[in-house]
Amino acid sequence: MRARRVIAAASVAALGVLSLTACGRSAPDVAAYVGDTTYSLERVDAIYADVQVKYGDAVRQQAAQAGASPSPEQLRSTVTRQDVVDLLVSLDLAKRVVKAKNVQVPDEITPQQLEDGLRVPATTEYAQLFAEWVDLSGVLSQQLPPADLSDDSMMAVYDALVEVEAIPAGMSPANVRQAFGDGGFVRSATALGVALGEEAGRVDVSINPRFRAVGVPSMVNKGQQVFVYSLPFIDEDGPVTDISTPEAVPSTGSPSAEGPAPDQGTAS
Repeated sequence: MRARRVIAAASVAALGVLSLTACGRSAPDVAAYVGDTTYSLERVDAIYADVQVKYGDAVRQQAAQAGASPSPEQLRSTVTRQDVVDLLVSLDLAKRVVKAKNVQVPDEITPQQLEDGLRVPATTEYAQLFAEWVDLSGVLSQQLPPADLSDDSMMAVYDALVEVEAIPAGMSPANVRQAFGDGGFVRSATALGVALGEEAGRVDVSINPRFRAVGVPSMVNKGQQVFVYSLPFIDEDGPVTDISTPEAVPSTGSPSAEGPAPDQGTAS
């Protein structure tokens, strides 16, 4: 697996996040440990299955109204178990950061507001958790200082967007920088990753090796289409720490690109 190391908080040691083979935190039925909280594979599977069933039902209903028969591929949501783990771990760490900062989090975003962008029914637990994440990450974006727009952080976001086919592959750093404009959404995602990575370094976090790097759940707009991507802040070695340290964190931005490029984004 190729994961660009974007989080550069030099003070973060890669000791807090270990594989599940260490320190007695190796139960094969556990997806992740975050401090004293355990997220079981059963919970991950349940959230994932809930998405797939309700998404499939919604597609069938729409197809029936149009007199069409959806294919098996059309009945399958793009949400993966990895996406579920990313969301659970990021949400847990964000709650800890917010609590440490003694910041109030307003309940503003509803699952219904995210339904079209996520392409997931609002009644799913995944959509409900994502709405909570958007509220939390939005508050953190206001509290954290803006991150530097380094080539490393910019290209890390670019690679993540290429993976979800939100932007053409093969662009140079100079062209990516031009496409991203002021790079507000890059600063946001990077800064959130820094904050969550620092928190992961403070608590005992362990990730089941069946899952790849854990990332910040992020969304970016490209015209009328919303792309959901993940910016890794934890990999198999621990919090990602091998890039020049940014001064800090997020906001939203409006890239204008060479070729189709995201035109607006957030780290939520």
